[in-house]
Amino acid sequence: MSAMQNFARPLILFLSLLTVLTSCQDKEFDEHYGRPDWLPLPVYQQLEAKGNFKNFLACVDKAAYKRTLSSAGYFTVFAPNDAAFETFLKEQQLPSVDAIDEVMARKIVTYALVYNSFDKTRLSDYQSSLGWQPINAFKRRTAYYDGVYTETLPDGSTIKATSANRNGGYVFGDNNNKYIPYFIDSYLTAKNLTAFDYNYFYPNTTFSGFNVADASVVTADIQAENGMIHEINKVVLPLPSIESHINSKPEYSVFMDLLKKYEIIYQTHPEVTDRYRVMTGSNEPVYVKFYSGILAFSPNNENFLKAADNDGQSDGWTLFAPNNEATTKYINEVLLNKYTSLDAMPPAIINDFINAHMWQTTVWPSKFKSVFNFLGEEARFDPASNIVEAKVLSNGMLYGTNKAQDADVFRSVFGRAYLDPKYMLMTRFLSRELKTTIISPHVKFTLFLVPDEVLRAAGHDFNITNNEWVYNGTTNQAVDNWTRMINMHVMITQNNELSNLSGKGIVETYGGEFIKYDNNTVFAAGNLEENTTVKVNTTQAPSVNAYNGIVHYATDFIRFPDNNPVKGPGFYIRDQGDAVGKPFQRFYDYLKNSAVFNATTGDINGVGTGVFHTFFIPNNAAIAQAVTDGILPASITPTSDTDKQKVIDFILYHILPKFSIINNGKEEGSFESLFKTLSGDPTVLTISNKAGVEFKVTDMKGRVANVNAAASNVLGNRAVFHQIDKYLRY
Repeated sequence: MSAMQNFARPLILFLSLLTVLTSCQDKEFDEHYGRPDWLPLPVYQQLEAKGNFKNFLACVDKAAYKRTLSSAGYFTVFAPNDAAFETFLKEQQLPSVDAIDEVMARKIVTYALVYNSFDKTRLSDYQSSLGWQPINAFKRRTAYYDGVYTETLPDGSTIKATSANRNGGYVFGDNNNKYIPYFIDSYLTAKNLTAFDYNYFYPNTTFSGFNVADASVVTADIQAENGMIHEINKVVLPLPSIESHINSKPEYSVFMDLLKKYEIIYQTHPEVTDRYRVMTGSNEPVYVKFYSGILAFSPNNENFLKAADNDGQSDGWTLFAPNNEATTKYINEVLLNKYTSLDAMPPAIINDFINAHMWQTTVWPSKFKSVFNFLGEEARFDPASNIVEAKVLSNGMLYGTNKAQDADVFRSVFGRAYLDPKYMLMTRFLSRELKTTIISPHVKFTLFLVPDEVLRAAGHDFNITNNEWVYNGTTNQAVDNWTRMINMHVMITQNNELSNLSGKGIVETYGGEFIKYDNNTVFAAGNLEENTTVKVNTTQAPSVNAYNGIVHYATDFIRFPDNNPVKGPGFYIRDQGDAVGKPFQRFYDYLKNSAVFNATTGDINGVGTGVFHTFFIPNNAAIAQAVTDGILPASITPTSDTDKQKVIDFILYHILPKFSIINNGKEEGSFESLFKTLSGDPTVLTISNKAGVEFKVTDMKGRVANVNAAASNVLGNRAVFHQIDKYLRY
């Protein structure tokens, strides 16, 4: 035997033994580490094994997603079965799945694909940043996004653009992936929704308890090694965004033109441009298409608010889009009632009109009256007669309407100023202070409007350059003075008390001061001092009704006393008591000689000019009775300290601080007077105030004095003076 043979035989024996040992080890390894028999197949292979997803798998292959769905990972796939594709191919007039191109295949597959694995129960839960929120989701983000597209500009030219992925902003790297909606019975029950809400959008699809868009889930929760499959009976293509939908529908072109002209800007984005060049070889710049950040939302933003990464799972935008007829009608009859064109009006008006149709939340068909838009209003549409189209879209709900939202900002008393260029100063200041109040549909107001030219002639203006208010030609305390002046032009009149100013009366203003009216003229204390007349309801500018009140167009502004120095309250009493027989004569005789009166300024000690007061002045007969009863000294110039103090105490007890009260039924009950006892205890007066019926004052002795209306309601500087038929005792 040769040496070679001697070497070969042991080698063969060794290799044979090694093969046997290795085979045993592989079997042992497979038993411990091999794929378990019970483990489901990956998504692709599971669909393949089911046998009724051949068309969908053909699209997966064409879209180059076979490896993805065969590999490690976690996916949820809403997979249309072959029967669904048969219907789809007929609808698309395609002979077979082979006729579906790569672009269409990718749309079908990526929109059916959701990252992470969710069974039916988990799909209703919202993945919040704080943890799972049970039964609070009806959407999931898909693998599909539009990316860069060709945008046609108003002038007909085209650019490469990508959509904003935030409201008024853009974050590079966020692809603005679309969401797919689904409707599960547990979610509808938890949100007090019914099949009505689903079928309002999908009238031709039966709500099955688990629907994906307008498809029904045939088999739920098909487990795969790398995810979960839900078999559906319809091919669901990527839903358009709100922007894409209304832009593609000519019946909304007038509304869309407002967005295009006034709310959209395009900005080049270097990083997006670079990425596009790498992917396509094109050197064209890519623009981000932004909507104004003033709007409630960007209709092209698929991400919802993005306050949390997944907040689009639980909510979305809603747009009520008026059709062309409705939009044109509202523009012509409301917005352009006083303006000559949309370009001539402040941009805020157009912003408000658009925002009135936008909701930063989902509005379900059964919830029109309980969910509020960006301006705080319910949807003022009848679901049965005003909605001409209802769509669930990728980023929200779309309702096409045959009327415009009747927005409070336009239909209210505020709207009469807002929509009239002659009243821009009042509009500006009302917007600063009172807008949210006087647009309320739940309260009735009266508003007196004063033209800009009248205010400017008096030195009242707004300096746009310096962003400063000017009052009487100065910025010193201008905002405070404007506030006081504007408040005197606004009244809460729940029963339309000022609808007719042809008679006489007195009314409280929003700021707590009072104005009087007489035969279509209006005046306050300042008008009386300056001898100015404010006329309303003239032939040139008749008063008009608004949804929440009435507007009177005034020829001048209602004035508060702003003389320098300010006229003290004692001088208002003097005006009614400086001659024999005047209503306040005897009271003024004692006041002018007392230590509390300043003959130079008219001030009364303890009566601040910036505080409201009510004066109850006994008539001359009542003063005489007080002398007879020993409450007042006989002399109006007493010499003894005791008599002097009697006069002071008497005067102060007839003054109520902090309140200006008239016979309007509002203030009633016990009020502290200005007088305090030697020990510092307060004294009170009790007011009985029944509007137009009873106005009485009861003192601490139980004596009742009646207010004499004919000699009362004398206006002062944050004060009102009434005559009473008895003096008051403490």
